[in-house]
Formats: sequence, C-alpha cells, structure tokens
Amino acid sequence: MASEESIEVKFRLADGSDIGPNRYSPTTTVGSLKEMILSQLPKDEENGPKSINDMKLINAGKILENHKTLAESRSPVSEVPGGIITMLVVVRPPMPDRNNDTLHDGSSKQSSCPCAIL
Repeated sequence: MASEESIEVKFRLADGSDIGPNRYSPTTTVGSLKEMILSQLPKDEENGPKSINDMKLINAGKILENHKTLAESRSPVSEVPGGIITMLVVVRPPMPDRNNDTLHDGSSKQSSCPCAIL
C-alpha cells in the first residue's frame, strides 16, 4: 500500500541527464522538489540556477507552481498507472537589471543592435 501512496518522479535536465527516479509523498511541494534538484546540480556552472526561482519544472506541458503539491500538479491524462513521471527542468538565463543594464550575475548587458540608422 505504501507504494501506491508515494509518487515516483525523475527529473530530466537540459543536457539529457536525469536525477532520480525517487519516490515522493503526494504532499511534497514543487518548491521543495526544486530545492532538492538545486542541491544536486553542480555549483560551478556559469549559467546554473542560483535559487529555485531560476528554474521551472514542467509536467505534461504545464509549468508547475512552487506552492502546489505533487498531487495537485499531476496530469492523469499523460501518466501510466504505476509508471515513473518525468518532469523537465528548465533553467532561466540570468535576467538583466533594467535600472543599470547589468545582469544579476554582474556581467554587463550587450547592446541588442550595433547598427546605426541614417
């Protein structure tokens, strides 16, 4: 009965590698899943996520919200009973700070158009 109460999930990263599969309680929040993923990612990546807000989890084409639980985020249409749910992990690139044209990581923003209009 315990196997029916937990949900088996693996996370597919952009490079094609996976984290998991592992079993989670249906009451586990998406935010806590992101924290677990963040702790397992290499820290030395230049464009890697710095916080859970820098990444998104996608299940069955739907972006999952941090405050929702696994049970609320499941898509019964795309799941096979007893199967492993694969969620995609998407890392958001550093966003520019609109006030001073620098990225959150400290590098300066490139101009979008180097051409001159005559």
